[in-house]
Amino acid sequence: MTTTEAPRRLTAQGIERKQQLLDHAAELFAERGFGDTRVVDIVKRAGVAKGLFYWYFDNKESLFRELVELNRQRLRVAQAGAMDPRSDALTRIRQGVEASVVFMSRNAHFFSLLEVENLEKQFADVLRRGTEVHVTDVARLIGEGIATGTIREEDPVLLAYGVVGSVGYYSHFHRTGRIKLPVDELARFVGRSVVCSLAADERIARSVILAGQT
Repeated sequence: MTTTEAPRRLTAQGIERKQQLLDHAAELFAERGFGDTRVVDIVKRAGVAKGLFYWYFDNKESLFRELVELNRQRLRVAQAGAMDPRSDALTRIRQGVEASVVFMSRNAHFFSLLEVENLEKQFADVLRRGTEVHVTDVARLIGEGIATGTIREEDPVLLAYGVVGSVGYYSHFHRTGRIKLPVDELARFVGRSVVCSLAADERIARSVILAGQT
């Protein structure tokens, strides 16, 4: 599909086949790297004709962009599923942080690919967009917490970058073996750390942390 064409409407079978191509491509990228994976390798692994690949994707790069976007959507689903909508904003941030650390661990091959392949230049726009969406989501919750007095009054966007950075760096150190903690334990630590950095006072921080231990 070129950029000037309208998006194709896929049947249920078409959606399934496209997802198979994405899944097999992700496996190959993890095994061989982006540069050493060819379209012919992807279709061979998926067991489909090469022409079918080009029905869904312009090229390997467009597939990778869609894979990044799909991964971002899955992360947001994991975050939303972990957040209790009845809870205060700071608690939801903690829940989202913990879910993010676990998600990044379970999808370590994908995040390792982004780092090892040094794809930032080629795909800088789509990677940056994923970060900005995450920051925007967190900043919105921070703003809510500031309004209710549970989060200290600072620039919500700056605070959000700190939250997203903490998740990213701790996940990176875990992925590369510099942090040996089980992922669930690390997720709780990062959640506590973020709460302490955001809470309006120690009493609120302690309350949110204790609630997460029950």
